[in-house]
Formats: sequence, structure tokens, C-alpha cells
Amino acid sequence: MTQRIELPTGTRLTLAELGDLIAGCWSHETCDETDAAKWSKDRASIGQCTSTAYVLNDLLGGKLLGAEVTMPDGLPQGHHYWNLLDSGLEIDLTLDQFQSGEIVGPPMVLERIFDVPEPGAERYLELRRRVEAALQAKASS
Repeated sequence: MTQRIELPTGTRLTLAELGDLIAGCWSHETCDETDAAKWSKDRASIGQCTSTAYVLNDLLGGKLLGAEVTMPDGLPQGHHYWNLLDSGLEIDLTLDQFQSGEIVGPPMVLERIFDVPEPGAERYLELRRRVEAALQAKASS
């Protein structure tokens, strides 16, 4: 049986259901501007990692993880963020955004210094608003 977790809204979901709910809230508006040209509904996780990691951290606590990403030729591609729960479980809802050969380096535990990520505050706040609305709708049904 898959364990359900109780969220701050009172909604009880499995981690898979929560992941699907968050993914359903992704859009071009919640995508990092450096990845916006590559974003599509077919590759919806592109550019969503920072906002998604922060929203999941809001809901489940734990720590943020970050790593450098390199291209197959070794050139830097950017950074990637995901979550480490207090139980030790790593959750990465956006790992599938990377193309074959892109390498996500070893993770570092990041201190969440700001309530909202900088840069990207607007994207995070929009994703958080959408996720909260979806959770409220689920709690009402």
C-alpha cells in the first residue's frame, strides 16, 4: 500500500499523486527564462526545477539539493535543484528534463536563505499559487 502524506491544506496524497498535481501546474509562465524557448507541454519539466523544489520544500520540509549540470562535451549547462526529505528520500520531479548525455553532478545540500528564490521569484510564486489552488480544489472534492 502506498503511504499518503498529509499536506498543510489537510489534503492526503501519495508522493506520486502530489508529483502529478505539481506537474499539472507547470506552464511556460512557470519555466525559467533560460529554458523558455525549449519548453513545451511534451517536455513540461524543462526549466521547472527551482520553483518545483521550493514548492515541494514548502509542502514537505526537508532540504534543498543542488548540482551543476554539464553538457556531453563538458561545458557547463546550468544548475539543477531537487529535494531531500527528512526521511532521507530524494525527490526529483524534474530530472526527466535532461537530454541524453547531460550530466547532473553530485548534489550539495543548500541552505534555504530566502523565502522565495532569487532570481525566479515570480515563477515560484505563480507555481505555488497554482499548486495551492489545485490542492484546495482536491480538498473540496
